[in-house]
Amino acid sequence: MERPGRLLLVSELRVRNAAYNVSLSRSLLTWKRRVSSPVYHPFRPSVCHSVSVSEIISVREEDEENSSRGRDDGSWKKIKEREGKNCRQAFTVMYVERCRQHRWRCAEVTFTCSDVALCQRWVSSIREQLVTITSRPKHLLVYINPYGGKRQGKRIYEQKVAPLFAQAGISTDVIVTEYANHARDHLRTEAELKNFDGVVCVGGDGMFSEIIHGLIWRTQIDDGVDTNCPDETLLPCSLRIGIIPAGSTDCICFATVGTNDPVTSALHIIVGDSQPIDVCSVHHNNTFLRYSVSLLGYGFYGDVLTDSERKRWMGPARYDFSGVKMFLTHHYYEGTVSYLPARGIVGTPRDATRCRSGCVVCQHNGQLYSERDEQNEMDEASDSENDSEWRTVRGKFLAINAASMSCACPRSPKGLSPAAHLANGTTDLILVRKCSRFDFLRHLLRHTSKDDQFDLTFVEVHRVRRFRFTPRHCQSDSDLELDLQESSKRQIFSQICRDHPACGCTPTYSSWNCDGEILTHTAIDVRVHCQLIKLFARGIEEPAVFEDVANPCAI
Repeated sequence: MERPGRLLLVSELRVRNAAYNVSLSRSLLTWKRRVSSPVYHPFRPSVCHSVSVSEIISVREEDEENSSRGRDDGSWKKIKEREGKNCRQAFTVMYVERCRQHRWRCAEVTFTCSDVALCQRWVSSIREQLVTITSRPKHLLVYINPYGGKRQGKRIYEQKVAPLFAQAGISTDVIVTEYANHARDHLRTEAELKNFDGVVCVGGDGMFSEIIHGLIWRTQIDDGVDTNCPDETLLPCSLRIGIIPAGSTDCICFATVGTNDPVTSALHIIVGDSQPIDVCSVHHNNTFLRYSVSLLGYGFYGDVLTDSERKRWMGPARYDFSGVKMFLTHHYYEGTVSYLPARGIVGTPRDATRCRSGCVVCQHNGQLYSERDEQNEMDEASDSENDSEWRTVRGKFLAINAASMSCACPRSPKGLSPAAHLANGTTDLILVRKCSRFDFLRHLLRHTSKDDQFDLTFVEVHRVRRFRFTPRHCQSDSDLELDLQESSKRQIFSQICRDHPACGCTPTYSSWNCDGEILTHTAIDVRVHCQLIKLFARGIEEPAVFEDVANPCAI
């Protein structure tokens, strides 16, 4: 807990029918109940509350009568009978209150002052401190997807989010999207970005993908960066992005906030949080395809997505159905993976520590890559991407996954890569080689258990800055010698199997699952861009943070 520092204002105020010592500093608002007797009572808890000024949503002045009407149980009437017609004033402070499972709620406390002048002094002092917080947004551009998830995006925004923005004094320009990629196209061409402090999307991961594609493209075009060149260093976006979850999958919210609760996300936007995020650019033959912030999956996860797209009429259940179907099908794919290992960084994919709020690994590695990028701009050739540093893996794979974050969700609490970081300039490349169905099931089940999911002989994981994949059918003859001991039966009937897939033989190639979207090309070049975008978030907070804030006087 941050120390209060020099006090700006101290008064004795009343909360309901009790006297409190209330103090305000540049960092904390504290109110502690006055103890009438110096005798220690072990069963009477010491009532003390402390709220960070940065997490105060707003303050409003109101009459004592209005503030207590319909809420109290007659205690104010007793005070009025005792004090006659003395007119006192009150002000209400709205602030962030932490709940279980990383949820935030809007709480409020009403202080009653002895006179009007004191009340106005408190209100103006708190507002002055809020004005000094320059990280808070004042004008936001909001995109609402009315069709995503359960088609509740518009209702969620109007009933849960818009009132909070209004109370915090945030003005908004709201656009309800009418077709696919509406938000992306509007950001690319029409949006006057200089008029806003941030962009907010109301929807799922697909809506968030539209926002980053439009915003990153606009930033690069405005600065003359060629997005089709995979070796080009992209410029970071100046505007932060907020996500109000209202989709069927909310992977980004789970990784950056810890929950998919709309109110929690709205409060993170209001207080002006900022969390940098790595972004992967995906290219094919020097042509830009897509950006990825969470998962790139070839093989199993690509097949699941492809099959589920044909069954959209089933709703969210299609993912479970397609997952079981692809597991039983047990397709494997041959190809070559080349990757550039991350050098000189802190952390490995098998660490026990997790990426949390204020992550020192992200701070250290982000600073490291920033210095390297500045040095590479001065040099004609980059030593870090020398051909001699590339590693190559050839084989038959059930799955090839690149996780730029943990990819945790309710169905997979640990995620695909539990130790992946949000902003360390790397992605965790997970290679699952051909194995039995039973062994592959063991690997999948470890996503939901405490066991190390990489501690299997057929699974390997590498923390990389860049990687390339080439499927077998795109390679030269010299690269096709992947298994010299293949049975003669498979060699004899290989052409027949290709012409008749009903035999159950492995198909030639799979598809890439790029953050829930299907890529039409299989041979890709992926590069990680360190901290390319920023979200209105602060990372997942450790449980100890909640205990300290809930009872700060126990520290």
